[in-house]
Amino acid sequence: MSSDQRTVESKPPQDRRPLKTRSWRVFQATATWLAESGVSPNAISVASILFAMLGAIGFWITQLGASENNIGAIETFGHELTYRLGWLLAVIGIQLRLIANLLDGMVAVEGGRASATGPLYNEVPDRISDPILIIAAGYAATGDPIAGWAATAFALLVAYVRAIGASVGAGQLFLGPMAKQQRMALLTLVSAIALLTPTSWTSLHWGPTRIGLMQLALWLIVVGSIVTVVRRLRAIAHQLRDQSTSQAKSNPPDTTSSPDTTSSPDTTSSPTTQPREPQ
Repeated sequence: MSSDQRTVESKPPQDRRPLKTRSWRVFQATATWLAESGVSPNAISVASILFAMLGAIGFWITQLGASENNIGAIETFGHELTYRLGWLLAVIGIQLRLIANLLDGMVAVEGGRASATGPLYNEVPDRISDPILIIAAGYAATGDPIAGWAATAFALLVAYVRAIGASVGAGQLFLGPMAKQQRMALLTLVSAIALLTPTSWTSLHWGPTRIGLMQLALWLIVVGSIVTVVRRLRAIAHQLRDQSTSQAKSNPPDTTSSPDTTSSPDTTSSPTTQPREPQ
């Protein structure tokens, strides 16, 4: 690399999601290469949707592989291969989506390729990718469609509360425990477990009741998202109160009173009347 070529360094500005992976050399080198190759950060953001669709296809494939035995011991090699392939695609799709979310910001900010429409491309693909993956996870083997739709609704609520914080001047809040990174990490973990372990390990039994591992993960997203919403709303309220207090201290009310012209005679407004001498 020549001396005049810029190296992407991790110097996140305010109101940007804190990510330790920005300091990893592999991602810095990749972002530098993308920036110098002329790749638009907006294109990388759109690519994250395609990666989410890849993960969703993987979730759908797992159900095909396990449909004939209801997550029991897979009988045929073909079903086994389909089942494992689906989970592998899910892991790859989720992680590529997160990497795209990381690189688009690095190319835009540190790589100097930011555009006027960048904020839109930074947010809208995320709001599309999350439902694609979480709803699909509900239809995966060991999943539950109701849990998938519920987790999607609360994930969108988490993002909405963050947007509220930014709109009212409290800044971007990335508090967890179920922010985007945590949601995707949980889906990845469950997919990796299903990929690498026997199928009997991916469901829990309490007598006649069975709950799939992905089903459990989705309900954890619901509960964690509720906690996240409450924490963010409290943080926003606290921030607004602090701002109000600071503003009141910096701009104290004017307690000096002006002269009351109605209560005192104005000796300069009219000529004084002199007493007349007797004639």
